[in-house]
Amino acid sequence: MDNAASRSEGAMAFTSVPIEITVSVGKARPLVRDLLQLAAGSVLSLDKQLDDPVELYVGEKLIGIGVLEVSEADGQGQLSVRLTEVSDLNNPS
Repeated sequence: MDNAASRSEGAMAFTSVPIEITVSVGKARPLVRDLLQLAAGSVLSLDKQLDDPVELYVGEKLIGIGVLEVSEADGQGQLSVRLTEVSDLNNPS
């Protein structure tokens, strides 16, 4: 087997490795004194509305934009993200 085929097979092996995607739904900027007063049941307001787009990240890399949805899984509401834009993952910028 030549080196190119060996590298191709090695690269394909990585396609079955799971990754973690973080969905950013918004940010909060409370004062430290307000943060110290948080307790169970406290509400922390975010800088976004419920129907605003969310950002999807792998590590620090933005990989896409989407909207939150609720889908049915086993009769229960499951929070999901519908992608509306996917970043060029082949571009290392």
